[in-house]
Amino acid sequence: MSQLMIVSMLVFFGLTVPIAVSIGLGAMAGVSAANLPSLVVAQQLYAALDKYPLVAIPFFILAGNLMEAGGISERMVEFAKSLVGGVQGGLAMACVVTCMIFAAVAGSSVATTFAVGAILIPAMVRHGYPAPFAASLQATAAELGVIIPPSIPMILFAVSTDTSTGELFIAGVVPGILIAGALMAYVWLYARRNGLGLEDGEGRLALWPAFKRAWLALLMPAIILGGIYGGIFTPTEASVVAVVYAVVVGMLIYRRISFSTLSATLHRSVVSTATIMFIIANAGVFGFLLNRAGVPDALGQWLAQVFSDKVSFLLGVNAALFVIGMFIETSASIVVLAPLLLPVAVAFGIDPVHFGIIMVINLALGMITPPFGVNLFAAGSIARVPLERLIRPLLPFVGTVVACLLLITYVPQLSLALRDLVYR
Repeated sequence: MSQLMIVSMLVFFGLTVPIAVSIGLGAMAGVSAANLPSLVVAQQLYAALDKYPLVAIPFFILAGNLMEAGGISERMVEFAKSLVGGVQGGLAMACVVTCMIFAAVAGSSVATTFAVGAILIPAMVRHGYPAPFAASLQATAAELGVIIPPSIPMILFAVSTDTSTGELFIAGVVPGILIAGALMAYVWLYARRNGLGLEDGEGRLALWPAFKRAWLALLMPAIILGGIYGGIFTPTEASVVAVVYAVVVGMLIYRRISFSTLSATLHRSVVSTATIMFIIANAGVFGFLLNRAGVPDALGQWLAQVFSDKVSFLLGVNAALFVIGMFIETSASIVVLAPLLLPVAVAFGIDPVHFGIIMVINLALGMITPPFGVNLFAAGSIARVPLERLIRPLLPFVGTVVACLLLITYVPQLSLALRDLVYR
């Protein structure tokens, strides 16, 4: 049964059937092969979505879209430019800093790509940066949207594996800062080597005026993360707080959101939410059938035979996830693979939270690697650059993130030290 399900799913992938539908059709093939009643499908579709932490997903998506519509992201960009825009390559570095700040509310890399890229990609091109470089940088920096908390993929991992969402969130802080710092270092070297960014300081505000314009926008991530780790509200409740804050600031203070704008923003958020939830629901059925067939135990035994220690296991899993992430959407990969791989990782003595961070960062690379890199397509559409022209400037960025991933993989305290300080 499990072989039929997996083969069917891969065949539908090859036929370019949408990912969620491919997973669902593969699950239906498994139900038929096992002679199970069709009622099982309905039960498991409901069970996959009947989880309280999933409530955070639509609200974080909506919060990100409201930030873009309400001018909050624009003020974040101005503040980031005031921090680093004065050095050579500062405008490109401001792209990374803005993505870090925006990520602390939105939780979505695609939302980060559009919200920040719509402002900074044209600005970088006007300052002489090649459009393919600007698009590749934006696509890569937007990955921070799923690494720095709050993060929708982390919520999915937590729900799929019964891991603490709060612990995953705080474990992503240091890895996110590490990756951001590495990207900024590469951007600075690139600008120095190619003589770019010499006039990046033109038109930027001084730090204090930029802060005064952006303080309400900057207060938003402080309220969200401070509320979560201060014990005031849960990560799920924080998503609702983010939406309320974005509506109040965008409509009543910045006055950038009208009722017509709000309607369009709600529509866009509903479509994005429905896409993710449809994947989760179908993956839930698929995972239920794999568990029923004993696949997790069989996979665990096979991996234990193939890999003799933790070091080789982590290397093998990273290589496999990198390839999988190139072809399968991040949310689908997590809800299908996390329940299968985590028990094996725990058997090798790997902390579940550390493994979750590794998995999220690795699969996030799939958002910037062809053929299905959603961030890449989004940034390319903003820059009006075809995908094939993005490959060459993208390679150093991918290499930078991979180097950080290996460091995070084999130095677990980068992920766990802050977690242990807060939760232990």
